[in-house]
Amino acid sequence: MLQGLRFLFVRGHPKLDDLGPALPRDQWTLVEAVRFQAKTQGDRQFLSFENGDHISFKEFDYQTDCLASGLAKVGLKVGDRLFALLTNSCEFMLLMIAAQKLGAIFVPINTELRGIFLEHQLRNSSPSVVAVDDGLIDRFEGIDTSDAPISTVIMVNDEEKPMSGLPSSLSNATQMRFESLINSKPNAEAMHDTRPEDICTIMYTSGTTGPAKGVVMPQGHCYLFALGTIAAMELTSNDRYFCCMPLFHANGLFMQAYASLLSGASCHVTKRFSVTDWLSIVREEQITVTNALGVMPEFIYRSPESALDQDHALTRILAIPVAEEWGNAMENRFGVKLRQGFGMTEVNMVAYSDLDDGVLAGCAGPVLTDFFEVIIADPETDIELPRDHVGEILVRPKVPFCFNVGYFKMPEKTVEAWRNLWFHTGD
Repeated sequence: MLQGLRFLFVRGHPKLDDLGPALPRDQWTLVEAVRFQAKTQGDRQFLSFENGDHISFKEFDYQTDCLASGLAKVGLKVGDRLFALLTNSCEFMLLMIAAQKLGAIFVPINTELRGIFLEHQLRNSSPSVVAVDDGLIDRFEGIDTSDAPISTVIMVNDEEKPMSGLPSSLSNATQMRFESLINSKPNAEAMHDTRPEDICTIMYTSGTTGPAKGVVMPQGHCYLFALGTIAAMELTSNDRYFCCMPLFHANGLFMQAYASLLSGASCHVTKRFSVTDWLSIVREEQITVTNALGVMPEFIYRSPESALDQDHALTRILAIPVAEEWGNAMENRFGVKLRQGFGMTEVNMVAYSDLDDGVLAGCAGPVLTDFFEVIIADPETDIELPRDHVGEILVRPKVPFCFNVGYFKMPEKTVEAWRNLWFHTGD
């Protein structure tokens, strides 16, 4: 439940078709975006990481071709799921696009999960391939994998160290190093012609009201997540994004890393958010834009003031939510503009505030009316309420495949959420 959201303005945003790669809507896929930017951005840096890893747009495309060929050799194919228990890393990003180049579905998993929570998502997604950080492999000990046709476990670790052994729950799978797959030669015949309607990923909800639900997200849905961020943050190829959120979350993955891809910006990724290191990283990495979710923006604002608070290149923060008591003060302190919005994994980001509006606490801003219809309704009847009345936010798409297509293997939950042909956000 989103706290403090009082209303949505209903007015237009710039045409999103004019932003990002010059691709027609029938090519709105992350795979097409990777190929486009490899040609147009070439050797410019796309991603950098705190461990020193970095990769250009061109090299990212090539390495995902190599990795896709390696994955094809172990049997990953169209419609298969690749279950990824990985921390923020270059390997995470490469595996996601490589899987999609084969038409497979990437399933990023919260790295804090253990026990029955991890088991539920593994069994529900039924993957054929599991990719896991070496330091997280023990999480699978004691997990019932009988419902999952796991044939291969990819270990992501320091190649100079021996691989950890597989727990008994994965003993029937073949264990492979990530490096052995990415060293494959590209094989054009293995590649899938990806379309906006193809499933890009399954992202699991937090599961606060029951077992976590796997949100089935088409390519077009994920592409629009990134494109909306480009419009909201006025992102260009001259920007440098700072992503300190987990890549298993839509905000980190689509609204930061892949927004950078589509805009031609570079993106610096750390494993986690640290309020004590945040400003120094912003300064050292010449960051111009970043996102802050939940308690993050207030933690940043409440941090000790410094004479260096405006000694940086940062100009914009997408902060959700922003409180009236500190929003304007945060802008003044750091010399930045805060932007707000409303969205969720299932529905995309359907509204953003304008950078020039200033801080309007509790306001998500204009709806992306070219793509979404939004009403505030009586939660009991689904009847739209008059302006300035409190109700539930209901959303539905105006164009195909910019929205979730259901909860994976949970048809009853899909029907429940889509009552009266509106998606019920619960907010």
